[in-house]
Amino acid sequence: MAIIVDHVSYIYEKDTTMAVHALEDVNIQIPDGQFIGLIGHTGSGKSTLVQHLNGLIKPSQGTLYYNGEDYYSQGFDMKKLRSKVGLVFQYPEHQLFEADVFSDVCFGPKNLGLSKSEVELRAYAALKQVGLEDENFYQSPFDLSGGQKRRVAIAGVLAMKPDVLILDEPTAGLDPKGRDEILDQIARLREETGVTVILVSHSMEDVAKYVDRIIVMNKGCVLFDDAPKQVFRSYQKLEEVGLAAPQVTYIMHEINDKVFPVNMDVTTLEEAKNEILQAMKR
Repeated sequence: MAIIVDHVSYIYEKDTTMAVHALEDVNIQIPDGQFIGLIGHTGSGKSTLVQHLNGLIKPSQGTLYYNGEDYYSQGFDMKKLRSKVGLVFQYPEHQLFEADVFSDVCFGPKNLGLSKSEVELRAYAALKQVGLEDENFYQSPFDLSGGQKRRVAIAGVLAMKPDVLILDEPTAGLDPKGRDEILDQIARLREETGVTVILVSHSMEDVAKYVDRIIVMNKGCVLFDDAPKQVFRSYQKLEEVGLAAPQVTYIMHEINDKVFPVNMDVTTLEEAKNEILQAMKR
């Protein structure tokens, strides 16, 4: 079990009149190799939770464990944790600061005390994994497009060879083509390396297409934690907390109600196409 979140609560501005409960008694187990979607409206606790997973925030109550070790026990190596649980922030500019792309991606592994050749090999491999062209390696990261910046930020974390990759809204602001390219690359990485992926997203379509499991946050608590089809069956409950199911879910309900019976549990366009074709044959 890679990470266990055990009865974790967090209060911003604790012991003041401005105190806000960002997390309340959260219990989550994150096994190795899973692709998890973390969803919730703004202020639901998503970002606070992922910052706990990476050790950036210490819980007000409760405990986190990485491979059985308490994050805050004596002798726990927090620096190692942050190399193994990599967090890519929503805005790539927050992680880019070197003069050129290659130097930026080298920064993390260099701080692990690796040899120059190993650092450069890791940086090169990570940049190729995210699909960045060689011609961009020695450009300033700030001269790149939004999608390219995101690739560089992801590569910088991948060069650390993490066991867990957390992506906070990695496709925000990208066009549909750029969004699909980024997420397809992440899905391939997961298949090739077995890395655990936690995808924070507002897009129900993206979550439905890629993840094995969805965790829904609401008001600092876990509202749902289940397979996508199970979560989206409760689309009316999701709507009550400002979320929704993928658009295709609503279309399938319309078809079932007004045209002919279909399986309404489908969550992707490909599944919908296959189900409609099968229903027409029936």
